[in-house]
Amino acid sequence: MGKYYRGKRDAACGLGLLDFYTEAGDKYFVGNVVVKVGDYHLIGFENHSGRTYLNELNPLGQVISGFGNNGKDKTEGVRYKNVFGTYLHGPLLPKNPKLCDDIISIALKNKYGIEELQELDDSLEIKARQHTLKFINSKFISFA
Repeated sequence: MGKYYRGKRDAACGLGLLDFYTEAGDKYFVGNVVVKVGDYHLIGFENHSGRTYLNELNPLGQVISGFGNNGKDKTEGVRYKNVFGTYLHGPLLPKNPKLCDDIISIALKNKYGIEELQELDDSLEIKARQHTLKFINSKFISFA
């Protein structure tokens, strides 16, 4: 979705939909990640060697633990209007029901004018988050 990806030996044009670019790094960023997004925290796993720079775009969130977009500026992902971009996987949506709710809410509001979601039982997802956060570091357990 960005302007380009520049590798060690070659470069590729991106779609140019958003004003960011990615360059190859010398080492892989691998591991669990905790990211603050508004009033909640995302958890996920990253495995990439790209270094993404957002120019004037807003990040999806701020890295609390992990590397994020480039390992330097403590940003993770990109958020522009209704576009969510991220390096996080592991799987992202089941581990982060609040993000999932936000994406569904935006879609339902835009398509049907629905302003509020019916509350669902997220207890299983919360237990999975607690387990992952405890595995990453017990200081993050309060983010579940």
